[in-house]
Amino acid sequence: MTTILLAIVLGIGAGVLSGLFGLGGGILFVPALLALHRSQLHAEATSLAAILPTAAAGIWRQQRYGNVRWQAALIVGIASIAGVEAGVHVATSLPETTLRRLFAALVFAVAANVAWRRRHS
Repeated sequence: MTTILLAIVLGIGAGVLSGLFGLGGGILFVPALLALHRSQLHAEATSLAAILPTAAAGIWRQQRYGNVRWQAALIVGIASIAGVEAGVHVATSLPETTLRRLFAALVFAVAANVAWRRRHS
C-alpha cells in the first residue's frame, strides 16, 4: 500500500513538472521509478508507457491554446520511431550500471543546457 501511495504522489509531482516545464517525462519519471526500487531498464520502459497519458493530456491542453505545431510534431514523432528502436536495442544490451551512468549523464546534460539557456537569454 505504501508503494502504491508513493507511486501516486511521485506520478502527480512528475506530471505537474512535465506540464509546467514541458520536460520529457523520462527525465522525471525514471528517477521516480528508481526511487520505487525498479531496475533502470524497467524504469525506462515503464516511463515510456507512463508518458502516453501524460502526453495526451498535455497535447489536449496545449492544443486548446493553439500551441501545437502538428507538422513538426508528426515529423519528429515519425523520425523518433527509428531512434526508439535503436535505443531499446542498446539499452537491453548494456549492463545496469552503464545504463544508470548514461542516464545520469543525460540528466546532467539537460540541466547544463537549461542553465546555459537561462544565463544567455
